Amino acid sequence: DAIPSADQIRITTSLKSQRGSVWTKNKSIFEYWEVEVTFRVTGRGRIGADGLAIWFTEEQGLEGPVFGAADKWNGVGIFFDSFDNDGKKNNPGVIVVGNNGKLLYDHQNDGSTQALASCQRDFRNKPYPVRVKVTYYQKKLTVLINNGFTPDKEDYEFCAKVEDMVLPSQGYFGISAATGGLADDHDVLSFLTFQLTEPGKEAPTPDAEIPQKDKEKYQEEFEHFQQELDKKKEEFQKEHPDVQGQPGKLLERSDDLFETVSDRELRQIFEGQNRIHLEIKQLNRQLDMILDEQRKYVSVVTDEIAKRGAGFPGQQGQVSHQETETLVKTQEEVIRQINEIRNSMADTLRLVNGAQHPGSAGGVYETTQHFNDIKEHLHVVKRDIEHLVQRNTASSEKSKCPDLPPFPSCLSTVHFFVFVAVQTVLFIGYIMYRSQQEAAAKKFF
Repeated sequence: DAIPSADQIRITTSLKSQRGSVWTKNKSIFEYWEVEVTFRVTGRGRIGADGLAIWFTEEQGLEGPVFGAADKWNGVGIFFDSFDNDGKKNNPGVIVVGNNGKLLYDHQNDGSTQALASCQRDFRNKPYPVRVKVTYYQKKLTVLINNGFTPDKEDYEFCAKVEDMVLPSQGYFGISAATGGLADDHDVLSFLTFQLTEPGKEAPTPDAEIPQKDKEKYQEEFEHFQQELDKKKEEFQKEHPDVQGQPGKLLERSDDLFETVSDRELRQIFEGQNRIHLEIKQLNRQLDMILDEQRKYVSVVTDEIAKRGAGFPGQQGQVSHQETETLVKTQEEVIRQINEIRNSMADTLRLVNGAQHPGSAGGVYETTQHFNDIKEHLHVVKRDIEHLVQRNTASSEKSKCPDLPPFPSCLSTVHFFVFVAVQTVLFIGYIMYRSQQEAAAKKFF
């Protein structure tokens, strides 16, 4: 049921009981390898089914019940399970299941009894394509996932790791999907395969992997397929001239042309979650750096205590030892508070990743509750950081400058009376001088 196009392959459409798969035609001869897969899983409902699987098996998989592929495979499958069959509310999730060609997949328990590793990640209806990186090197299988919240292609998070895993030395890569009573569109945008080699070993040449005859054969098949696709497009345009250039009629959904209010709200929520997600990750990295520095500092101080504990004689040595113990306890308290902040940040990050889509009134209310919880966690983190900064500042306040003594008066009592007497004498002399001048003036007239 897979439908190829120019930019993607739709493994299954959003119809009930659909299966589809795509496999490589030639065996991979890589001893160690890495694959990067980009896909979208979209559906109208809040719950989807059944899921998508990435395969590396000894033989090409046929159509079957395990996410569209056959059971009893020899190799490994990385399953992106959308539907919660066992009712444990641990879906959507990612499960790594190995098989030696004899085991039947446990659908009723979502493969939990056979899982070698797993992680719970929501990969449905994301604003950006979901990216998965699967690495097999020196018998270690590692799964990293970019959950599609950010446009950063390298924003991978650890999902699962399996130690001592033995896989066939040669095999086929494939990807498959299936729907059930519920249905999603499963689209694969890219599937890149890389060979990993140990230092000092030479990689086989490309000519040794694919003969020239096979290359020509594949090129002819591709050209033939392209021609058939062009013919079908022309036939469809001739049969339906009234819908040319009208994608709304082709899709039979008028809401694909314009952004609805709910779509706009959903986009704004995703953008807000993206910003919060990036800020929390940055703060978490900074807290990790602070925690590492504090641990190194405590380790150095503890070693110094062990070395110099017996080197200080008498009371002076005891005082130094007590001060050092106080410093160590303070640093341990700082580490404890940083761990509490990290736990709070982890809870906030889980709330951000667990925010639901506002598809209905209940979804809007639940999303509002999530953001209220996020706001409370951020307030707790802010308060803890302020308290931590206060603890790290100097414990003793700056000493207050002593009050200046009162300045002595420059004018004593004796000086004051002498000044008054001189002023009085000068005033009386001035009066007498004025009187004599006025008397002389009268005699003249």
